[in-house]
Amino acid sequence: MMAWGWKADLLSVFPGGVLESLMTIATFLMLIVYHWLLIRRVRLNPLRTAVGITNHVRVQWVRSVMDGRCDILAVQTLRNGLMAANFLASTAILISLGLLSVAFRPGLFEEISHSLNLAGARSEFLWMFKLMLLVVLFFYAFFNFTLTIRYYNHAGFMINILEVHDPTVTPEGVAGVINQGALHYTLGMRGFYIAVPVGLWLFGPVWMMAGAIVLVWSLNKLDRKA
Repeated sequence: MMAWGWKADLLSVFPGGVLESLMTIATFLMLIVYHWLLIRRVRLNPLRTAVGITNHVRVQWVRSVMDGRCDILAVQTLRNGLMAANFLASTAILISLGLLSVAFRPGLFEEISHSLNLAGARSEFLWMFKLMLLVVLFFYAFFNFTLTIRYYNHAGFMINILEVHDPTVTPEGVAGVINQGALHYTLGMRGFYIAVPVGLWLFGPVWMMAGAIVLVWSLNKLDRKA
């Protein structure tokens, strides 16, 4: 009887939640498999991916800047990256705080999301879980964009040092710092992208799966070699 009571409580959290569970698992599995394949492709054949090509181009750009002493070009280019990362970090933290305020005062938005839920659970606990997952995603994006700012600031000092003055500062080393910042920028953008199907999950698993399919199709276009 105790075991059945535990199962009944679980089903009460996800009422009629078989479809909800299956679609949620399928959606997250699709996102995980896609990014696992992308990471594998970047490691095995980087020049056939957008990430690998841009990493290679940055190495060549840093070498040309340091050899040609193009200080103004370097500062302006890094400043553009810093401004973009700063804007996205500010956006991410503002969205996170806004979602937290909604979590503490669900009200009308919760009723609207439930009314658009075509299939799946309508539990208040599950709705709060979805909302908190969104908050975590935007905090994750904020953290990565701030790391991008950190690495680009370091690169701004390093790229103006001649190798003859300090042999430890090489074009490859400076490019590695910039590529590390670019990696965190990419991870922050992935947080924004994945927030789309998770945000649609508030309106039900059908919307989430549809959003994830469109997202994977779009990312596959962007992540391939241009």
